[in-house]
Amino acid sequence: MKVQRPWLDRLAMIVGISCVSLLVFHVNRTGLAQPTSQGKKQETQVGTIEDTKKKGFEGVDFSYDVFGAPPGQDPQKIAHEVMKKDIADKPDVMKRHRKLLSERYDLSCRTEKALTMTNGKLQPIGPTVKLPSGISWEQLAQQSSEEIKTKSVFPPGFDRLPHVKQAVGGQVFPQIQIKQFPRLERFDVDFDLPECFLPEFPPPIFLTTHPELGDVSQGEVLHAENFDRLFRGLVTPAQLDGLRMLVTQFPQEEFNATHDRKSAKPSLGVSCLDCHVNFHTTGQFHLNPDTRPQMERLRLDTTSLRGMFNQQIHGSKRSIRSVEDFTEFEQRTAYFNGDPIRAMKKGMNIIDRVPVAHMAQMQNMIDFPPAPHLDPMTGRLDRMQATPLETRGEDLFFGKARCAACHLPPSYTDHQMHDLHLERFGAAADGPIKTFVLRGIKDSPPYFHDGRLPTLEDTVEFFNIAGGLKLDQEEKKALTAFLRAL
Repeated sequence: MKVQRPWLDRLAMIVGISCVSLLVFHVNRTGLAQPTSQGKKQETQVGTIEDTKKKGFEGVDFSYDVFGAPPGQDPQKIAHEVMKKDIADKPDVMKRHRKLLSERYDLSCRTEKALTMTNGKLQPIGPTVKLPSGISWEQLAQQSSEEIKTKSVFPPGFDRLPHVKQAVGGQVFPQIQIKQFPRLERFDVDFDLPECFLPEFPPPIFLTTHPELGDVSQGEVLHAENFDRLFRGLVTPAQLDGLRMLVTQFPQEEFNATHDRKSAKPSLGVSCLDCHVNFHTTGQFHLNPDTRPQMERLRLDTTSLRGMFNQQIHGSKRSIRSVEDFTEFEQRTAYFNGDPIRAMKKGMNIIDRVPVAHMAQMQNMIDFPPAPHLDPMTGRLDRMQATPLETRGEDLFFGKARCAACHLPPSYTDHQMHDLHLERFGAAADGPIKTFVLRGIKDSPPYFHDGRLPTLEDTVEFFNIAGGLKLDQEEKKALTAFLRAL
């Protein structure tokens, strides 16, 4: 006997309503379902692929929400409009930034034939930072922080250096690198500092396991198509696998396949060694991922991976305690501005701990460049090899200049964070910054975490003021000579 179940019939009627019909209704304030304007349109039109992709409901669909546009947006069209506007705005953006640089620095580039980087590029000579009118470096160094703040004479070049497009940020590569790898070019901004103030390109590579070979780069930039040829037989299979991962491109905020990228063409992203070229740097910069609001984020220069085997803290705020963790989390933070939602939209890549360990092993094989005037037992100067100017500079480094309070041999770092409190001079506060490694420092201009100090001379003048050292001209010259010997 058939049992009558009216509620089953009603349920069948409800289930029978098509999904399309459900999507085109919303609930108004009276609780009655009403069709939206987009829904009405979809009810009457013939379905196509493009029609299907269009949003037909109210609310936010994050997979389409490219620039925070309203519902019903066409992401390709909006991305094209933003790109068109960025390209049109670029000349004014660069003009404003070049004006800022010209107000802060003399970037005419001075060099001396005797002062070169490891592979022969001439080092830039400073100071380049411009002083306020009517005051000399010696006069400025005699003033207290309160006097400097009250008189507003702290050099603007010693204050924070902003990103070329601070409100947007993102990784920016120098033109010398873009020439070889056009995929790294952005359509909205250009690199700002002249090539004179950048490390040599390509940087040399030194292996801890093969010091007798010197530079093993063979004058090439490591990338996915040559790493095996250049390194097979020089490193272990595990390290070679780590190198493979280090030259593999992964999605990044501005370089990826999504509509809101800043590269003209869709891209697989950037590799670790796109930024840390040949395990060193070519001055690429972006913004630190761990500060908000946006305008307070710090510009970060790419740091060298030389000597990572002897360093203890890593990352933009140096909160990561191992090379392995740094390797794993870098793309979750710096790659996507510290926003995991963006990572998921643009191409999250979770690396297993086995290849992470291989990547870390490879990074830990990279040594500093040769420093023939240093004693290998102590990391201090070999007084039989060093010049009188260098030895006087070393005495100042470990004495009056107080550099060794933070920069200890052999790598010339203390693995600690320090806050210089530049706000006492009227400048913007930076907060605690890691003590940077000074070993091989002549190869790494510009200096400080944001590249605000284009030369070693600028760096010595900066710390002479910030530290109240009161060094005279000859002492500053000697200290700079010692830094170049490292």
